[in-house]
Amino acid sequence: MVGIKDVARQAGVSVGTVSNVINRPEMVAETTRDRVQAVIERLGYVRQESARQLRAGRSRIIALLVLDMANPFFVDVASGAERAAREAGLGVMVCNSAQSPDEEADYLGLFAEHRVRGVLVTPADVTGGNLDGFRRHDIPFVFVDREVPSAEGCSVSVDDIEGGALAGRHLIAQGHRSVVYVSGPMLLPQCQDRRAGLLSAFAEEGLPAETMIHIEAERLDVASGRDAGARLLGISPRPTAVFCANDLLALGVLQALFAAGVSVPGEVALVGYDDIEFAAAAAVPLTSVRQPAFRMGHTAAELLIEETGEDADIHHHRRIVLQPELVVRDSTFAPKPVA
Repeated sequence: MVGIKDVARQAGVSVGTVSNVINRPEMVAETTRDRVQAVIERLGYVRQESARQLRAGRSRIIALLVLDMANPFFVDVASGAERAAREAGLGVMVCNSAQSPDEEADYLGLFAEHRVRGVLVTPADVTGGNLDGFRRHDIPFVFVDREVPSAEGCSVSVDDIEGGALAGRHLIAQGHRSVVYVSGPMLLPQCQDRRAGLLSAFAEEGLPAETMIHIEAERLDVASGRDAGARLLGISPRPTAVFCANDLLALGVLQALFAAGVSVPGEVALVGYDDIEFAAAAAVPLTSVRQPAFRMGHTAAELLIEETGEDADIHHHRRIVLQPELVVRDSTFAPKPVA
């Protein structure tokens, strides 16, 4: 690897002069600057930015650790974070915990080794143990898609209880009285809150909690949705509506129902959560509870940049809760608008 000393030797100048050409070119005479730049281009020298940042005590890299990069929801979150970072002249390192606390711990250790500027994280370890250990490195972090007491740090999330209630009210308004809730692992607060919202909608209408049947999937992905759909088909009498904790689960349920010849929405209405791009493009366009994913990532990055930038002295931790929105499509018995 070509180093700064190689450039200095080839150009016949000191290491300090090369450093000035790179970082403070106005301090170097034009002829010397041109000679050094020519050597840099000929040798293909690239400065070791990470080392320079460590010496300066501040990295230009923000880390983003999400649960599942196969989920388009987190792609949109990452896009929002990346946009905010670029606006501040920073970069984003995106990593995927794959819903594994062990992989999350490994990545947090990597972030500490590289002394990243800060971390945006959707925790996989619901006990909080991984982040408790990470705190000793004194690297700021912001929770994304998860609430945290403001005294402990910043967080940006969506009101998932209201999101679950939106889905429940819609299905009840369509005449459904028997609803299956398909969740991911119930250790995840999002799955708990969306279930609580669904039950609150039942309570508003005086419907018993037993009206809801709960199927807990192993993961929040399409394959787990197909498995849940197979379990749903074994329930007798068959419920007339399904609410899934995310769109990937809903798409898997939809596949299972189609394979069994069950009509959606004719026999079973289906609601997802997140409103990813594929929801509208499904064989039966999917009714879904929309989360403002891009805004969530952008806002979280802005909070982290504020906490680690020139305004750090006046920064105070905030808990921001965004509001979900129900997007009605063909997968539920929604009335058609009057022309």
